Amino acid sequence: PADRRFRHPFITCTNCGPRFTIIEDLPYDRPTTTMASFAMCTECAAEYADPADRRFHAQPIACPRCGPQLELVTRSDPPRVGAGALAEARRLLAAGAIVAVKGLGGYHLACDAGDDRAVWELRRRKRRGDKPFAVMARDLATVRDLAVVDPAEEALLTGSRRPIVLLSRRGPHEAAVAVSAGVAPGNPDLGVMLPYTPLHTLLFGLDGDELLSVLVMTSGNLSGEPIVYDDDDALRRLDSLADAWLRHDRPIVVPCDDSVTRVVDGEELPYRRSRGYAPLPVALPVDVPPTLAVGAELKNTCCLAEGRYAWLSSHIGDMDDLATLEAFGATERHLERLTGVTPARLVADRHPGYRSSAWARTSAGTRPVHTVQHHHAHVAAVMAEHGLDGSSPVIGIAFDGTGYGDDGAVWGGEVLIGDYKGFSRFAQLGYVPLPGGDAAVHRPYRMALAHLAAAGVPWDGDLYPVQACPDVERTVLDHQLATGFGCAPTSSVGRLFDAVAALAGVRQVVDYEAQAAVELEGLARGVPDDGPTYPLAPAGGADGEPLVADPSALVRAVVADVRAGVPAAVVGRRFHTTLAGFARDIAQRAREALGLRTVALTGGVFQNALLLSQSRAALRDDGFTVLCHRQVPPNDGGLALGQALVGSTR
Repeated sequence: PADRRFRHPFITCTNCGPRFTIIEDLPYDRPTTTMASFAMCTECAAEYADPADRRFHAQPIACPRCGPQLELVTRSDPPRVGAGALAEARRLLAAGAIVAVKGLGGYHLACDAGDDRAVWELRRRKRRGDKPFAVMARDLATVRDLAVVDPAEEALLTGSRRPIVLLSRRGPHEAAVAVSAGVAPGNPDLGVMLPYTPLHTLLFGLDGDELLSVLVMTSGNLSGEPIVYDDDDALRRLDSLADAWLRHDRPIVVPCDDSVTRVVDGEELPYRRSRGYAPLPVALPVDVPPTLAVGAELKNTCCLAEGRYAWLSSHIGDMDDLATLEAFGATERHLERLTGVTPARLVADRHPGYRSSAWARTSAGTRPVHTVQHHHAHVAAVMAEHGLDGSSPVIGIAFDGTGYGDDGAVWGGEVLIGDYKGFSRFAQLGYVPLPGGDAAVHRPYRMALAHLAAAGVPWDGDLYPVQACPDVERTVLDHQLATGFGCAPTSSVGRLFDAVAALAGVRQVVDYEAQAAVELEGLARGVPDDGPTYPLAPAGGADGEPLVADPSALVRAVVADVRAGVPAAVVGRRFHTTLAGFARDIAQRAREALGLRTVALTGGVFQNALLLSQSRAALRDDGFTVLCHRQVPPNDGGLALGQALVGSTR
């Protein structure tokens, strides 16, 4: 209390505080940051200049007299500043209000996670559907009251990067701290982080304050839009979402969302690489010419690479509106300034309709734009982060939802033999029609009906997806599947997950990507892996064609189990074990045919902790070297890294 920085929301030393989001240019020095407008007082200047002081050359150094100031803005009362702003924000949160809180890389929307009414109101305002919220807990003891935490997860939670860590939540009768069911409806996991700024710590309260335990901390935006980071923009864009704004006058140069990660079998598996991770470089195994890779359409990140390093941007988001495209351009320009890389070539996904690819074509000028097949980029990303130089190909098992195939189909259940220079398709999941594109993604019952039709199973009224599909829609769908109108062929494992979840009665309509698969996995985790599996055997492969694993027999077996009263959890476990067995079987065949012993597991489906764990264990038991993602996500957030490596060979 006697220190002049007691309860200072912007306290820092040389090892902490903002860096990436306040840098306008390099070198990293105060005049090139947004702290330039805050003139140091005499005491701060002396600490900054003293090599013996722990704040020596701490660029964000400040104190209450000379640094940024807090302000709480509401619609009705005059703004409050300083300690009064914090106290009122804490009071509002405790009373059930939704407060927009300015952090390191943008605004969060915060509310008391134990207040059922506040959580559901935030979900309604944000148009969030059932997509889980992340929460911030006041300390590690509180996290332990909410979820099971092992040493590896504790290290992630308490380390300097402070990501959101997906943890197995305790049951409602086990948890010592109440969290609303609206935080993560139907989800077996809870995304948890600890305070990572002094402001967050103060918001929970210190001795003498009214203490808060767990807060929802979700990105300050409407679902699908980029995170808000400008103060005036926050008042406008969050007007329908927030009751109050707790902000400060230190500008943010570039937005940066929270990172999301989890631990599987003791190893980190990133889901979103952003704050704390980006733009730290990824060391490359080969030299790369100055290259810009523009990533994918969903979960977009871009990547600049030169020499033996690649710099991935923070998470940008889904490229489905003008605001995200503008954010992409601003992020790319900022990354160029920070890295000093001037790309001589651009690399994009081969999908003709991706907005990221269109951006590359319109922004390239005279520079060449190379395109890379989606799953080839996924496999190359795993190879790159594990330091493979590409001199020997790998068996790349790429399971995801959607990727444009070289034959124009929607790929997503692929086994590729590849290196950085190229690939061949060794095996695939058999094609079924994808009726209506995104409509089938949002309504898993459509995918189930497509799989039933392909498997020759009548749409009888005792089946859950048949019951879920309205009569008129079912008539239209029957016509689509019979004629092929509006149906692209797909080999997607993600869509097969949707179909099985719908057949088992788990989920017929989704509010967010992979919701059906997430809920099926959650049920399957509680079932021992000692039952029968479903048939999924590859066949064919003559004359250079890939092996094809027709899912029809699997679908018929699932239907038989459901009709026999087998619980959805057991169906889910058998399905996971079947897919892991398929990965093992196909890798064995590739080893026998080609002598390869290294397998790369990639694609968004391998965010599934149960499937990843089972597949990796089975392959390792068979003597394979198994590469999984550790530095970039298996989903499309890691795609740009693979694009950069493949593009460098063109």
